[in-house]
Amino acid sequence: MDPTRRGFLVITGPVTRADVPHLCAQLLALLDDTGGRGARVVDCDVGALTAPDLAAVDVLARLQLTARRAGCRIRLRHPSGRLRALLALVGLGVEVLGEAEEREPPLGVQEGVEPDDLPP
Repeated sequence: MDPTRRGFLVITGPVTRADVPHLCAQLLALLDDTGGRGARVVDCDVGALTAPDLAAVDVLARLQLTARRAGCRIRLRHPSGRLRALLALVGLGVEVLGEAEEREPPLGVQEGVEPDDLPP
């Protein structure tokens, strides 16, 4: 199983709970490990979810659960501010592509040293 293999899923909106089975089936097809060629990470483009609601959050939660059960993960691409706020409100921690991981400074940012700082 190649841990660097990536898949790509586009989620267009609006989405409803009725879309869950179809989207989870698409995700599972990308994660299919036949011959070791399945994706280990699936990037979900959610840029088309311009007016996300709790149904969209439910869809993303179920996709994340499906990926985790398969030993994989999803990452969001192009989430709107409203979608990010909804995800934070319900406590759904979904990785966003292009963001620094928690506790790591973004690329290009360096810590400053004050003259009175003691050496480590």
